[in-house]
Amino acid sequence: MNAQQLLRAKLPLKLKETAANDKPLSGDDKAADLSRTAELAEQISAWQDIFYAEDRRKLLVILQGMDTSGKDGTVRGVFHRLDPLGVRTVSFKSPSVTERAHDYLWRVHREVPAQRELVIFNRSHYEDVLYPAVHGQIDARECKRRYQHIKEFERMLSETGTVLLKFFLHISRDEQKQRLAERLADPEKHWKVDLNDLEERKYWDDYQNLYEKAITETDTDDAPWYVIPADSKSHRNLAIASVVAETMQGMKLAYPPPNPDYFKVQVK
Repeated sequence: MNAQQLLRAKLPLKLKETAANDKPLSGDDKAADLSRTAELAEQISAWQDIFYAEDRRKLLVILQGMDTSGKDGTVRGVFHRLDPLGVRTVSFKSPSVTERAHDYLWRVHREVPAQRELVIFNRSHYEDVLYPAVHGQIDARECKRRYQHIKEFERMLSETGTVLLKFFLHISRDEQKQRLAERLADPEKHWKVDLNDLEERKYWDDYQNLYEKAITETDTDDAPWYVIPADSKSHRNLAIASVVAETMQGMKLAYPPPNPDYFKVQVK
């Protein structure tokens, strides 16, 4: 069984039945995980070169998860070998005044990948269901409506050449507590501290319930969700790198056919 099959969300999703400290792709050998992830990062980089030259598809990677689940760490650990010419990372914060004046998908649609581009969403349009639902700004009926909007939006992206990969970084409450405490105890990590993260932690169960619903409602073959055990940083990166590599391999990427006239050109 490959990584895509092992990590694809099992529906209906029940996060309490999904161990955040599981390591389905390895044992407890951190060094081996790091080594294999480095190999996969090189493979992804090689395929990116062909993907860019091919110039006919787009790739969108979505990273979702609770605070400290490792979205930034995934970008550094998995995608650091990519050519900056063809990759972009987008981080979605609270919407601006201009963004709030439009529909909630407007700011997202502006950032989706162009042809030959790989884009990583560090948080995404799912925040526009999760946060307002947790804080009572939208009701269950509006959540349902937005799930349908998102499914149609992602279907449109898929039908126009975008390959979508959605990763939920599943961290346990205890592991999050430890990571937040480490940030507070280390002066060099204070720049990462957002006291609002501590406030949002109070809504842990609400977020878990909403992630279950969001993933269950919006997982499709065109826009699959993968649930990544994220208590182990090294295995988290290995798991995501494995799915990305398998996906790019399955795309049957190929360089464009050569130009026969170029063989006749002589450099003087």
